[in-house]
Parts: sequence; C-alpha cells; structure tokens
Amino acid sequence: MAIHFSQERWARVRDTFARWWVGTLERPAAEVVVYGAYAPEGPRPAAPLLDQSNCHDFRWSASEVVDALDDWLSQQEFLGDAFPFVNFHTFGPGVLAAFCGAKLDNSSGRVWFFPERELPIEEISIRYDPENRWVRRIKEIYREGLRRWQGMVLMGMPDLGGVMDVVSTFCGAENLLMALYDAPEEVLRLCGEAQEAWFQAYWDLAAVLRENGNPGYSDWSGIYSATPSYILQSDFAYMIGPEMFRTFVLPHIEDACQRLDNAIYHLDGVGQLAHLDMLLALPRLKAVQWVYGDGKPSARHWMEVYQKIARAGKRNFVIGDVREVCGQLGGNAYCTLGVNARAEGEELLRSLGTPV
Repeated sequence: MAIHFSQERWARVRDTFARWWVGTLERPAAEVVVYGAYAPEGPRPAAPLLDQSNCHDFRWSASEVVDALDDWLSQQEFLGDAFPFVNFHTFGPGVLAAFCGAKLDNSSGRVWFFPERELPIEEISIRYDPENRWVRRIKEIYREGLRRWQGMVLMGMPDLGGVMDVVSTFCGAENLLMALYDAPEEVLRLCGEAQEAWFQAYWDLAAVLRENGNPGYSDWSGIYSATPSYILQSDFAYMIGPEMFRTFVLPHIEDACQRLDNAIYHLDGVGQLAHLDMLLALPRLKAVQWVYGDGKPSARHWMEVYQKIARAGKRNFVIGDVREVCGQLGGNAYCTLGVNARAEGEELLRSLGTPV
C-alpha cells in the first residue's frame, strides 16, 4: 500500500532536525500526524496492529505484522516535521529486562516484566542475550519492514528502559531501595551490568536497522536523529534523593551521553526536579523532556522549568500546551502530536511558524 511520503520530504526532515539538535533552527520542530487521512486500500490485513496486548502472539509472521503496520501507516498524513514511523514501545517499557531473561507478562493488556526467580541481590546477574526470543522477534519485524518500505518508514528502537529501572525489575523496587543502604556495592555492580547490556542491545539492534537501510534513528519518543540517539530515563530516580542520584544514576546517564550523538533525558515527575541541575551540567546531554505528571498543573504552568533548561543550552521536548509553550520557546522546542483532522494540524503548525 502507498505510504504518503517521499524522499524529498525525508531530506527536509533530516535538514530540520540537524539544525534543531545543534540549536540553529529558528522555529519549533513540530511533528503532526493526521490519523485516518486516507481511506484503507485493498483487503484488510489478517494480523492485528502490533501493540502491547498482542506482542506475545507469534502466530503472526513478521510479514503479516508488517502488513498491518503498512495498512495503518498508509492511512496517515504527515504534516510539518512528521515522518512515517513504527514505534516499538509495543514490546513494553523496559524491555531490556526481557532481553536479559525476565518474564514478559501482558495478560493485563499492558506489558510488565518480572524475574523468573526471586534471588538475593548478590546472586543476580544481568546479561544481554542476542538470541533471546524477543530480540529475534523484533529483528524479524525490522528486516521485513525495511525490506518492504525501502527506506520510506523509520523503524524505532524499542523502549529499553533506564538502567536502574531494569535493575529494579530483577531485584524488586522495595528490595532495591533497601540495598542502596545495605549493599551499595552490589547495586553498583548490577547497574554496571545493566549499562553494558543496554548498549549491547542498542548496538545489536542498530546494526540490523543500519544494514537494512533505516532512514535514521528514533525511539519510543518519536523524535528523529540522523545518527545514534535515545531518550534516556530513570523512573526509579523519583524515589531517591540527589546524593543517591549522583552515585547510582548520573554516571550511567553521563556515559550514555558520551556514547550517543544525541541524548535526551526523560524527566518524569516533580520528584525528579531535584536532579535537574546535575543533568543540565552534563555537556553532552542535548535535551530534556519534562513530564510534570497526572494531577499536576499543565505544561504552561512550568515555564520556569522550560526556561531553565533552555538557559543551560539544552533543548526542550514539550508534551502539552504546545501552542503556548513552543510559541514562547521558539526554535528551542520540539513537539509531536496526532490529530484527526488536517485543518487542526495545519492551524497549529501555522501558529508555530512551522511549514505544513
């Protein structure tokens, strides 16, 4: 089926984001996808659209999974800086744990990860297995999609998760919190193992994407980069103070920023604001995605946070009130959203000065 995009549009996307990452874009980078813009073509696909509720269903071949993705993408229109994209967050947040032997459980319709056995922390080991069934499945879908789309659709990285979040999967959150006091050397060991596993997984998957003509790099956030990038995170860091963050989390964020060309930090929740100064001091961190959380004032009420990030020379990944917040931040800002009507997307882009 036809994907409504072109290599000329891809060239524009590459140019826009090349300038955004280095801070020379003079207007917000804004992706708008219009869902259902085009009528379905041909027979309906046999397989359901890949999501967390069915990612375990290997009855469908990679080709059938891509048929469903192709049908879904062919109905979309890509406005502004948007591009055709397959988001592999469908295998769950923190899927690195499954790549290292944890159980993937989606019986609730959402993916969660659990250790196969509960072990004392000193007996836990975290190792990436490139022959793991989930790794093989993702690679199969990558290869089939890239063969089918010939560089017109970007296949994203799965949601590998944060280093401490993966460690927490194997230890249990409460046990890990206790171990920060009782066995800090074991926590540091596991964090080192998880960091190494993280990058083994990243480069293993990136090699498949690169060798098969993926048009760039992205992740669960959907932002584009021509070179290796990722949105880094540590949801566990919400539960610890600045000194523990400095000891157990920050070194791995800094290391990842050194290894990747374009790194963002997913600052999730008001409890993580205590860590912001340390993050902004990392010279190779390019951007921050501030997520204020459910039940908190919306994005426009946090302008002091966005402005602090901008003053530090980092860019802002904005998730709400995009017209107002991105309008104030200008070329420092990035946003992405989906709409159901083209006119809505056009009006938003014009208000931001972003070409439709």
